[in-house]
Amino acid sequence: MDKFRTLDHVDVKGKRVLVRVDLNVPVENGVVSDATRIERAAQAITEIADKGGKVILLSHFGRPKGRDAKLSLKPVAAEVAHVLKRPVKFVDDCIGVKAEAAVAAMQPGEIICLENTRFYPGEEKNDPAFVAALAKLGDIWVNDSFSTAHRAHASTEGLGHVLPAYAGRSLQAELEAFEKVLDHPQRPLAAIVGGAKVSTKLDLLGNLLDKVDALIIGGAMANTFLLALDKKVGKSLVERDLTKTAQEIIDKARHAKRELVLPVDCVVAEKFEAHAPSQTKLVADVDVNDMILDIGPRSIEHVVSVLARSHTLLWNGPFGAFEMEPFDNGTVEVAEAAAELTVAGKLVTVAGGGDTVAALNTAGVTDRFTYVSTAGGAFLEWLEGKPLPGVEVLRVK
Repeated sequence: MDKFRTLDHVDVKGKRVLVRVDLNVPVENGVVSDATRIERAAQAITEIADKGGKVILLSHFGRPKGRDAKLSLKPVAAEVAHVLKRPVKFVDDCIGVKAEAAVAAMQPGEIICLENTRFYPGEEKNDPAFVAALAKLGDIWVNDSFSTAHRAHASTEGLGHVLPAYAGRSLQAELEAFEKVLDHPQRPLAAIVGGAKVSTKLDLLGNLLDKVDALIIGGAMANTFLLALDKKVGKSLVERDLTKTAQEIIDKARHAKRELVLPVDCVVAEKFEAHAPSQTKLVADVDVNDMILDIGPRSIEHVVSVLARSHTLLWNGPFGAFEMEPFDNGTVEVAEAAAELTVAGKLVTVAGGGDTVAALNTAGVTDRFTYVSTAGGAFLEWLEGKPLPGVEVLRVK
């Protein structure tokens, strides 16, 4: 991590530390239903507080149009206190007189959480006046929110241009995990790319083909590749206008001597609903009324054999309609195999993206992977090789 400034490069004692975290967590009936992001941020928050820094938490929450009581961070701040097991004072503004008074009254080691930064239009516009109003509250800025690092907003990037800027521990862990996979992988390196649409993953597929030894295509996007190879896909979800693009990716893989893994068998049904009557067929035998909803046992076996001879795995996107039984089987079985190889020390596994995290949680393997990123868009953009504003501003010049 010599490329980026981290908490190892700064003494926070007595300093007012603006910490950008991602508190955009699910809240139901005023209660946080999934505190994963808060738990990830806890390490940096407690470290800064324990070293005598004054911790001032900044975050957005939802997509408010101006000030909206329903999107206040107040209930989330209470959950932060619960996770940290220490007091967290909530301030119902993020700039101005109230915020300035609350910060001025802080003692070293104390933690406050400011109100939703998106209550001000200046946040998403990265307005210099709003950046300056936030900067008045701090001596240094710590970005600990990889999941928002792809956005050049005031609290996610703007502050890095006007205050000394450092990566928090959660952001640092993300960058180190990706470095391990993309920059210095133990080879062979395999990637699983799944999900519904090729169109949303074109940049990703192009970037990964230059880096991986084996590219495993799953989910409905595999249907577009099968169609490009003149296979029948019945009523399956498919992007017919992208078959030419899929063929180009197939040709590029062949030319670059990359292994491209596509399903050889599949689980089909005539209706897309839970517990719909289903059967396993070879891809060659798919009928006009069939919908491909998962990979079959031969495909699972093939994918697992590729993982068994790999040393690093990058995973983005499920194999089938994992949210519905029995079409979760392919994703779950491959996830379990990857987890076992990881625990045995034979495979480094890094996964991310919203559906991927949900799928790995369904399979119950998240804690057995090397690293699972909770970021969605930022994870994808990083894998596509795009610079992320909230990360670039931390780069050692």
